[in-house]
Amino acid sequence: MTTLPKIALGTWSWGTGFAGGDTVFGNHLSDSEMAEVFRTAMDNGLNLWDTAAVYGMGSSETALGELVRQYPREKMVLSTKFTPQIADEQSAQPVSTMLEASLGRLGVEDIDIYWIHNPADVEKWTSGLIPLLQSDKVKRVGVSNHSLEQIQRANEILKAAGFAVSAVQNHYSLLYRSSEEAGILDYCRQNSITFFAYMVLEQGALSGRYDSRNPMPAGSGRAETYNSVLPQLEKLTAAMKTMGAERDASVAQIAIAWAIAKGTLPIIGATKIHHVLDAAGAAKIHLSADEMARLERLASETGVDTRGAWEKPMI
Repeated sequence: MTTLPKIALGTWSWGTGFAGGDTVFGNHLSDSEMAEVFRTAMDNGLNLWDTAAVYGMGSSETALGELVRQYPREKMVLSTKFTPQIADEQSAQPVSTMLEASLGRLGVEDIDIYWIHNPADVEKWTSGLIPLLQSDKVKRVGVSNHSLEQIQRANEILKAAGFAVSAVQNHYSLLYRSSEEAGILDYCRQNSITFFAYMVLEQGALSGRYDSRNPMPAGSGRAETYNSVLPQLEKLTAAMKTMGAERDASVAQIAIAWAIAKGTLPIIGATKIHHVLDAAGAAKIHLSADEMARLERLASETGVDTRGAWEKPMI
């Protein structure tokens, strides 16, 4: 199987309209901006791209597919998702039907990692992955936003057919460590499952770019979520800035390096070239055990809980 890089690049923000990243970030990328980001990433060895059918209701996959077609398929690792909430319940095989639509938008014949996006019904949807694995249209499968119990049950269902969960994708950052507290990270290590961490930068709140004097742009979804807690994060981000300065690195790179040191594979939203370059540089940063412990202590002291409205308890 293809070896995964240390970091994935997320394209939720490439989708527009309903369930598109533009509703959260308050802006839309142009075709030329996406092309420049994609090219920079590929040139820097970041070739793992994560998207989903629901991101902009297919518009993220379509935008990514335009660029994917310009490179040899074997040069990329592609990750997309089946979202139960938009499944065609009239289809004989809803999971396969959604995959086929994703393959068409991406312009490829197979997917390296295919996910069940949300645990609407583990018993119902997990089995839908089996024929995709058998057909070789999907190389590995994963589950996203699943609790420990749900991950274990999905693994049991797949193992009965000779397969297994290869990846878990959950919200995980310095400010939200529910998957660690629930034992999911330990379970993944014990079962050779790659844990993908999304929202490592908390939509920019842990990037060092924003604080109480320089809040996120008004009118965006993330401003509503994070601006009120930015003052509580300043001691943490100040420590991250100091650690970064000692390494000629940014606050964002320290957050990413922390996630890698925890044994996770961070998914970094890629909307600008510097996001890509930050990610590439972060993979080379080493944090000491004392630094890791200090960051986690300061994060706990913020009292900030960034659990999303879509997230259920992980235990």
